[in-house]
Amino acid sequence: MVKFGLAQVVNFRLSFLVKDIDFAMNQIVVRDGKGKKDRITVLPESAKSLVEEHLVYVKHLHQDDLAKGYGRVYLPNALARKYPNADRQWGWQYVFPAKTLSTDPRSRMKRRHHLHDSSIRKAIRKAARLCGIVKLVSCHTLRHSFATHLLADGYDIRTVQELLGHKDVSITMIYTHVLNRGGRGVRSPLDFVI
Repeated sequence: MVKFGLAQVVNFRLSFLVKDIDFAMNQIVVRDGKGKKDRITVLPESAKSLVEEHLVYVKHLHQDDLAKGYGRVYLPNALARKYPNADRQWGWQYVFPAKTLSTDPRSRMKRRHHLHDSSIRKAIRKAARLCGIVKLVSCHTLRHSFATHLLADGYDIRTVQELLGHKDVSITMIYTHVLNRGGRGVRSPLDFVI
């Protein structure tokens, strides 16, 4: 569920930071997203408690790393110079950290990087299999479902475009195909009564 709710956050960006989540405003800042632009997307109300619970685990992991002399994340040079201690601060830590520490090839420092894309792809395939879903399910499938459900629920195309970070609305229009398939994309008014 957390994955579905956050799927719009970039063909699922594993490198987003704790400071990018705003629980009070129910939003996530997607940095350097599509078109290399920052944008704001929604943090699902239904996922908030799960995300908060996950962050408790991540914070313990970070505190343990700090106690062992690690706990730093990679920051681009300009940020590292401007904020020399930010790489250790809680807000700059990855929301989805890797299970193990690794040596950063740029600095030769031992750090905890974010999860690799392949680990999420494998987890999604496994979850689909456990649920008995035989169709191929991917991060993009979840992003597609997010967009399609928003449109089906009556959100306007421009709002969906903004949430997905599409530069051109014609890209977002692709998601309307499900809504334009005759009886297969339409709910009967009777379904709303019963």
